Amino acid sequence: MLSVDTQILLVIILGASDCQIIPRIEECGLKCSQGFHCKSKPSTGIFNSFCRDAPASLSSTVLKSMKLSTMMKCVQGNQCSLHLSIKGTLHLDENIRGLEICFLSVDTQQSQCVSVRFSRKTNKKLGRRKVHVQFNCFEVNVAQHIYVTMKTIPNYCEVKLSQEYYVEDCRNNDVGKHIPVCFAGKLDYNVDRVRKTISVIVSNFLQDHDYYVRLCHKWFTCEDVGSFALLKGTESLKSTSLQYSQLLPCLCIEGWSAIPDARRTQLCPFKNDTEALWDNIAYNPATQTLAWEPACPVSVTVNLCRLTKLNDPCVELQNSSITAPEKQVKYSRVDTHPRLCMKFTTKQGSWVRCPFAHGTFPAWKMGIAARAEKIQISFTSQTMAQFSALVCNKTQMSSCNSVGTHHSVSAGDSHITNVNISGEICGSELCIQGWRTDVDYSVPLQICDIKCTLSSPSEDDDENSLKIILLTAMILILLTTMTLLGHKMLTVFYRKKHGGSSPAQIIRQSFSTRVKSAPSLH
Repeated sequence: MLSVDTQILLVIILGASDCQIIPRIEECGLKCSQGFHCKSKPSTGIFNSFCRDAPASLSSTVLKSMKLSTMMKCVQGNQCSLHLSIKGTLHLDENIRGLEICFLSVDTQQSQCVSVRFSRKTNKKLGRRKVHVQFNCFEVNVAQHIYVTMKTIPNYCEVKLSQEYYVEDCRNNDVGKHIPVCFAGKLDYNVDRVRKTISVIVSNFLQDHDYYVRLCHKWFTCEDVGSFALLKGTESLKSTSLQYSQLLPCLCIEGWSAIPDARRTQLCPFKNDTEALWDNIAYNPATQTLAWEPACPVSVTVNLCRLTKLNDPCVELQNSSITAPEKQVKYSRVDTHPRLCMKFTTKQGSWVRCPFAHGTFPAWKMGIAARAEKIQISFTSQTMAQFSALVCNKTQMSSCNSVGTHHSVSAGDSHITNVNISGEICGSELCIQGWRTDVDYSVPLQICDIKCTLSSPSEDDDENSLKIILLTAMILILLTTMTLLGHKMLTVFYRKKHGGSSPAQIIRQSFSTRVKSAPSLH
């Protein structure tokens, strides 16, 4: 394991190397200092893996140094590959016949070795002289982590050099422009939200090679969601349409060339489309469990809350807060009341979802009715449930302090069950609060602003009201009788005075006489 200081140093070195130009070679091979004759051949490393004690005359510093670097070999412009260049220096000795150089890929644990041998004439003629060796035929991959060792032949114990090395990645401009696996391509897109399709256009890709495009959900890796396309290298226009089900913050477009270990490019343009994240809520009636599972990794705080009115804030229930970066949230023994909701809070804002608001789950209701010197509280529930009720003093929207004793009752089968609370209860601050006690999370319902004028009258008030109503009725009857009697007497009086004619007949005769006596218009 690398120390923290070493990792920081590697980051600095790799960051500074992004602009470095990789040296070119036309052919790979082996080079030795002038005057030395050497040749190389592949080695399994098995026969030289066991070391022997070094002769007393052999210095432990016979291997002086080892330097690693990356070379680039190109054919026809952009057809390039990366090679590891290994330079070593040793003091030649009659006990040394050559060198063995091995490199191990830390990622795949695959290794390659080569043996470098010097001719016997060189050993005798140039003994105990310094010789430089360079070998650059190990082909390596982009961003490969390797471990290189250099040993003598024969292998003398404690005479060895080793070094770790990181091959440049595609962030290096030279590597990114010339190594095929770095040709990830450029993705452009258009979204049709009506048809739920994403049109993708690919450019700057590896010519004459097929190209893959897909949609994926980005977690630790980008997980496939089933929408996939292969663009043929022979086609002039590289475009396709991919179908999606939901626009989520982690929905990404991914593309890569159809070659081994190709670099992939990703485009995640929907990071602000969080609305659909909060809809993945499920309720299990058997266990009374309410669960939410994120479809994307998101840092969110989840609460159960009580919806008071349509535009009012959703009041959070106590002890229901759960911080869930990337895991499922569960609440056990949950009341299925329509006002019980889930509240999701992130750095961008808050969202409320009410899974029981559509009337498909068993619900309960509470009501009050005024009676003589008491309040009658009624509970109605579709399923058997336990309830409590009390009178409380509402100090804030989320709190109501008890001012009386708890009253418990059972209700079910849609029958009304009543609880009576004695005493005059009215005022703007007093409320009747009821809730379920047979679950862990219940919505407390409150009925407040109980008007004193709505209190039921006493028995004496009822008796006085009845007397007033009866007296009023008697007066009305008496007035009606007197009116009818007066009308009858008036009719009789007129008939006697005018020879038996009624008042109406007298009025008609008087009108006819006046018409006849009027002067003629002619």
